[in-house]
Amino acid sequence: MMKPNVIIINPLDNVAIALEDISEGGDVRLPDGAPIRALAAIPYSHKVALTDIPEGENIVKYGEIIGKATETIHKGQWVHTHNLNIDNKR
Repeated sequence: MMKPNVIIINPLDNVAIALEDISEGGDVRLPDGAPIRALAAIPYSHKVALTDIPEGENIVKYGEIIGKATETIHKGQWVHTHNLNIDNKR
């Protein structure tokens, strides 16, 4: 099994944190060994969606709500300020 390149802190998380730069089309290697295809380049320490997240749904990182999706975010997509509203957490 290849070494994971993301970290998931809490089982409630719907995003993982990149431990290295991940290229578009590359494997996001989860701690359980399952791969997800990166739909965009994911920079080191940035978030990647673990599941499809509908527009308006909470983004959960480290077990905490950090904001809401401003558009539908697909599994493997980069999650950042372009699709995450941190001002509207609840």
